[in-house]
Amino acid sequence: MKQYFKSIAFLLLVVPMFLFADDAATVANPAQETANAIKTLTVGLDTLWVLVAGMLVFFMNAGFALVESGFAQSKNTVNILAKNFIVFAAATFSYWAIGWGLMFGDGSPFLATEGLFFLGGADNSPAIGDAYQGVYSSMNWTGVPLLAKFFFQLVFAATAATIVSGAVAERIKFHSFLIFSFILVAFLYPFTGHWVWGGGWIAGLGFHDFAGSTVVHSVGGWAALAGAIVLGARKGKFLPDGRIKPILGHNMTSAALGTLILWLGWFGFNPGSTMGVGDGSVMAHVIVTTNISAALGALASTVTAWIILKKPDLGMILNGTLAGLVGITAPCAIVSPTSAAIIGAVSGVLVVLSVLFFDKIKIDDPVGATSVHLVCGIWGTLAVAIFGYEGSPAGVEVPSILTQIYGILAIGGFTFAISFVLWFVLKLAGGIRVGEEEELSGLDLGEHGAEAYPDFNIRARG
Repeated sequence: MKQYFKSIAFLLLVVPMFLFADDAATVANPAQETANAIKTLTVGLDTLWVLVAGMLVFFMNAGFALVESGFAQSKNTVNILAKNFIVFAAATFSYWAIGWGLMFGDGSPFLATEGLFFLGGADNSPAIGDAYQGVYSSMNWTGVPLLAKFFFQLVFAATAATIVSGAVAERIKFHSFLIFSFILVAFLYPFTGHWVWGGGWIAGLGFHDFAGSTVVHSVGGWAALAGAIVLGARKGKFLPDGRIKPILGHNMTSAALGTLILWLGWFGFNPGSTMGVGDGSVMAHVIVTTNISAALGALASTVTAWIILKKPDLGMILNGTLAGLVGITAPCAIVSPTSAAIIGAVSGVLVVLSVLFFDKIKIDDPVGATSVHLVCGIWGTLAVAIFGYEGSPAGVEVPSILTQIYGILAIGGFTFAISFVLWFVLKLAGGIRVGEEEELSGLDLGEHGAEAYPDFNIRARG
């Protein structure tokens, strides 16, 4: 009987040790369990922030559509809305299929050679630093999953293509714009993007562009400028006697609402480029500098237009706001709020002068896209070196102005030259401009067989 009780006691004591060995080990190491939970929570929070910021940038497509269509004539509204809608679909496919790999794949400082197609490269994100094992090592500084990285960079790529739409509005063939947009996002944008954000040769020089004054906005601006030159001006814009005939936008309510949406979207564009939450200090700094620059851009453009045009022109006010946003995009993490105010104010003045300059040299840009994104993108990239300070929340070394100029010229020269050739080839291949009759009657009916306002009657004033 005693032996029987000994056996029962053995089973009660020993068997549970085997059954709950894992739990015992876990209880024995609560510090490890806590560390794992914190790591998981950190990845989750960072991923949530990156995705929400990406959604805000995606919503900027609505802003671009409203601004461009508002600044254009009513007879081209359907065409402009169609372009702004389809461009994101085209960008999604081209960036997924080719662009992402060309931009962030490992390879030489000049060209990516690994992970080129359909996110097909090895990757163990969200591992970072030395723990990262994959072919997208230029992105190993952010601890979020690969698809979160891809989505956030995708909405940036689509923005570059959307910029082009405004400069070529009201006279370009729909299919020509679609082809160019696909090629821009698949090849041109990621090629120069690799030089900077992909760990390429320009980044190696110390060039700094936090969220894309040059990488995104100037690239879109250079491509837009090439398109506007090859296309030529709209009929009736520049008169034979040298006068410039204003072609007024049909819906400034739409343009104003679109600008407010873009302003909101920029709170994802710039702060989202942290691609992580951290302690929140960099995000907070960036969102404040971004907002201040936008506000001063609006104020400065108002005053400048009032002085030069004798009226506080609403179109200039709206573009001044966007100019301030573009100007602060590169330096937003390494300049003070006071410097952001100066950057925004200069952007607001520049955009007014630039719009008038392009009109004077007879380059027709219906929405001022080249002035906003190209001119102010260049200014913002230079402002990095002028106003950046050591010890900023971003903790990066401030580059020299010569380094910034070198990057601007290299990226701008490449993008403009290739874009110009591409536009010219498309022109020779099948034409990029609609016929004169279609342009005069409107692209809505000619290109799409539809009207935005079929019941809207225009009456001449007596």
